[in-house]
Amino acid sequence: MEATAPDLSVVLPVHNKADHLAKLVEGHTDVLDRLGWPYELVLVLNACTDDSGRVARELAERHRPLRVVELQKPGWGRAVRAGLREARGDMLCYTNSARTTPEMLVLHLSYARAYPQAVLKANRKIRDNWRRRLGSLIYNLECRALFDVPWWDINGTPKVFPRSFSALLALQRDDDLIDAEFSAVCREEGYPVIEIPVLTSKRIGGKSTTNYGSALKMYAGALALKRARNHRRQGPR
Repeated sequence: MEATAPDLSVVLPVHNKADHLAKLVEGHTDVLDRLGWPYELVLVLNACTDDSGRVARELAERHRPLRVVELQKPGWGRAVRAGLREARGDMLCYTNSARTTPEMLVLHLSYARAYPQAVLKANRKIRDNWRRRLGSLIYNLECRALFDVPWWDINGTPKVFPRSFSALLALQRDDDLIDAEFSAVCREEGYPVIEIPVLTSKRIGGKSTTNYGSALKMYAGALALKRARNHRRQGPR
């Protein structure tokens, strides 16, 4: 007999976090247990090359709400989409495992319970240094102009939304631009978005891969995404 679907699914992509994966999962399951909302934690192993797979499978034996999805090809968007495909809950969440503390996660989910017909997303107010602040400002201004969105921190997670917002289950990006696509879809579909301020820049583990090259790629990618969405709406001529 198939297990009863949970009310909430949390998608958590991870890459090479074998050394602190147990602490990460146990911290999240602890706050989710106390939240009192039937849930599942969908752990997406994003092309891991370390021992994360073995650790994740052992954790899944101890934590029954934990499900494991293993991907061979990398990509933030690919991992998010894979997790959302596997998710069974009526309320869906995805978040960055390197930036999301258990307390931050439960704060967003508490808001989601109060506003079940809205998108809840993080708005990080603090960056590690002035270069990151400047780069983030440029990217967010670009996305606000391209996609006509009024909110900030396009890449901010957690992001929480109801399954009834079905257009968000049809995202197509496999890369970091999935969050810009997410914002564009929310604007096009008229989904209400509530931003929750996050006043920390602390990383839980791993190193950031953002650099000048990746930032320029994101700026160019946002323009390409805008053109692609315009072309899709206009259809064949």
